[in-house]
Amino acid sequence: MNDTVCDLTAKICKPCEGCVPPLGQAEIDRLLKALNDWTQAGNEIFKIYRFKNYHETMAFVNASAWISHREDHHPDLEVGYNQCRVRYSTHAIGGLSENDFICAAKIDGIFNI
Repeated sequence: MNDTVCDLTAKICKPCEGCVPPLGQAEIDRLLKALNDWTQAGNEIFKIYRFKNYHETMAFVNASAWISHREDHHPDLEVGYNQCRVRYSTHAIGGLSENDFICAAKIDGIFNI
């Protein structure tokens, strides 16, 4: 794990009610490099996690929900039998914030346990 990911997983999401501008592309690119296989699509980042079966998929969804609750920053989840697509965007600012990358790094952490 590189230092940027360690830094992200050590951070806590800050409330964002539209009071900060979205991240610029240079910062998005820098933070995206710190994550494992996340992709930017417009104003969001996403990753598809794959599992052996539905039980493992749902365990991941529940663990992701726990992180989302603790951080008070929630992704859009698309759940199938053996996969879950996780999408982050900070809707209050119409783009990406550091919170999106913090949560993405933390979710990667639970996937790699």
